[in-house]
Amino acid sequence: MKIFPTDIPDLLVVEPQVFGDERGFFFESFNRKRWLELTGMDVGFVQHNHSRSQQHVLRGLHYQIRQPQGKLVRVIRGEVYDVAVDIRRSSPTCGKWEGIRLSAENKKQFWIPEGFAHGFYVLSESAEVLYLATDFYAPEHERAIAWNDPDLNISWPPAVREPVLSEKDRKGKRFRDAELFP
Repeated sequence: MKIFPTDIPDLLVVEPQVFGDERGFFFESFNRKRWLELTGMDVGFVQHNHSRSQQHVLRGLHYQIRQPQGKLVRVIRGEVYDVAVDIRRSSPTCGKWEGIRLSAENKKQFWIPEGFAHGFYVLSESAEVLYLATDFYAPEHERAIAWNDPDLNISWPPAVREPVLSEKDRKGKRFRDAELFP
């Protein structure tokens, strides 16, 4: 496993070591001991989530204001543009975002710690996304920020014009009005 920093400290791109031959491939998607050696973080995942979405679906930008979740995100089918936004008021990068293409082909993973909003847009015909989460889903604490908030100015791929959104995501708050972390 290789870990690459992004322009926002705490957000990491993870590239597993893939062993492949004519039969297929094998890789460790997570190894707690190796993760601790490379990042210094001893994370404990308590929930594994699996979602499937059709092309042009945009999910997010989601977070939990209480019981915040760190997430290790990867795509097992298709391709998405994955985005994390720093929503920690005390952070020098509050309001900044990072985006990365995750796909079944590139096998990259995105570490998004607590204190970030998360969302993704499906680029392929469909996509299946796995999330390892550090805390349990708590719908009463879930919040959403508008994916197209002008203050965030996220550079979504050009295909994102009229994304397919859930009702919750259509009602996402402006960043300036959102409940943020200290």
